[in-house]
Amino acid sequence: MTGFASCVRCVVKPGNEEVFLGKLKEFKLPTGALSHIAVSTGERSYCTFVTWQAESDLVNARPEMIAFLDTIRDLLEEISPELGVTDPVSGPIVHQDNA
Repeated sequence: MTGFASCVRCVVKPGNEEVFLGKLKEFKLPTGALSHIAVSTGERSYCTFVTWQAESDLVNARPEMIAFLDTIRDLLEEISPELGVTDPVSGPIVHQDNA
């Protein structure tokens, strides 16, 4: 299996979902990104996933990804004092099925 994925979990403040979803639709894939998907995981709770050709592509795109997150942070609730408003994780893809 090849490829890399990054995921960001967040909770949107009440009344801000329309703006949040609009911002997600404006997101442009950085160089090296293959896909972007956003999933509603509960009331005002979301996870976004970006797949990458390689880990180095994510590393190179981090400033751009952080800059995008900076445009939506005021729309998000604090998850915890340790995490702040986002819970980002990333790693190699170990399994993938395609239709």
